[in-house]
Amino acid sequence: MEGRIAFQGEPGAYSHQACVSARPGMEALPCRTFEDVIAAVHDGQAELAMLPVENTTFGRVPDNHNLLPDSGLHIVDEAFVRVHINLLGLKGAHLADIQAAMSHPVLLGQCRAFLKAHGIRRVTGADTAGSARHVALGGDRTMAALAGDLAGEIYGLDVLARHIEDQGNNTTRFLVMAREPDMSRRGAHGMITSFVFQVRNIPAALYKALGGFATNSVNMTKLESYMVGGSFTATQFYADIEGHPEDDNVRLALDELRYFTTRLKVLGTYPADPARR
Repeated sequence: MEGRIAFQGEPGAYSHQACVSARPGMEALPCRTFEDVIAAVHDGQAELAMLPVENTTFGRVPDNHNLLPDSGLHIVDEAFVRVHINLLGLKGAHLADIQAAMSHPVLLGQCRAFLKAHGIRRVTGADTAGSARHVALGGDRTMAALAGDLAGEIYGLDVLARHIEDQGNNTTRFLVMAREPDMSRRGAHGMITSFVFQVRNIPAALYKALGGFATNSVNMTKLESYMVGGSFTATQFYADIEGHPEDDNVRLALDELRYFTTRLKVLGTYPADPARR
């Protein structure tokens, strides 16, 4: 597939890695913010957007959960990316030379045990790929960066230690989004439907709204709540279910959900990534 896929961050970021893995035939377009990623698709600079939504170690990405419902884009795919973290240094440097490591605070926290064992001081950087670029330009053999393989390749750094993350299953889930929805049945591992809803202000509304999924044997794989509009009383829920809206059991469950909600918006129907299994 030709065209561009937009991501947030510097070239070499994990979102860039997700683009290369999920859409190898497309050109990856770096953007400064998540809002810029969405705007790039609306403006026609890119055909698709790659947005991270959750990580197995640090949970959801709050910015994107708030942006998704009103982004004007539709989820057309998902991608699970294994987050391997490397210690990257200047050409010719050795692990024994490193006194400090720079990266995003999240990655610094994920490598706490390794850095402590080797007496390496943590330095906060704006992001992973930006830290790799900073090390490459700085010329300091005692400074390293924590980032992925792609960042090392782009900025010409050596891998001084590979896969140093504390958690052996560290994975980030990304959503691929487009201007138009794709409701076709595709993929070999079933379909996922994502939506947001707000329940009516009546007793046991959430319990009643979700009852239709149980009685119609629809598996809900995710349900998360978050406040909207700065109000403690206005709560929006994000949900993922297995199935397609045209499946009889899913259709009946969504019909029942609509009765108990003030807002229901389907964000997309897309094939389940094999990594879900």
